[in-house]
Amino acid sequence: MSSNVNGQIQQENQGAIYNVLAIGFVGGAAASLIGIIAHYVNFMGFSPKFILTSWSNMAWIDHWLGTVMTILLFGILSVGIAFIYYSLFKRMKSIFSGIFFGVVCWFLLVFVLKPMFADLPTISKMSSNTIITSVCIFILYGLFVGYSISYDHQEYLRQKNKAEKQSES
Repeated sequence: MSSNVNGQIQQENQGAIYNVLAIGFVGGAAASLIGIIAHYVNFMGFSPKFILTSWSNMAWIDHWLGTVMTILLFGILSVGIAFIYYSLFKRMKSIFSGIFFGVVCWFLLVFVLKPMFADLPTISKMSSNTIITSVCIFILYGLFVGYSISYDHQEYLRQKNKAEKQSES
């Protein structure tokens, strides 16, 4: 393989990393925005702002700045989660891997990470509407992140194979 093709593949791989960054941020920001709206219309008994209110009780958290900071914080945290998906499941072609990933993320938040967040209610204190809505938001999040990353990886492989075939001829 020529050095030009290696450079092109390396550049495309670097583009895939930037895509994972963007997918993760957009997925986390969108999911937290949906969660805030779901809380506002009383579909969920807790707000995604629990990530801020568990650590601080400052007045600005209850206003628009708290909403913006919550969305940004979930977007940033989601980048790390997207890289975990990228490293483990990028080769999966089924939507069910993304759905499964979203459900696992919900279980991790509710059962494993719960002690870190005092304002996140325990599962026994959540209503059925809250459980169903939050699981659905996480399923949509996992589906978005999983399908987008898998699609991007498949496109990368297709471009790589196309470049290899062109360099052979």
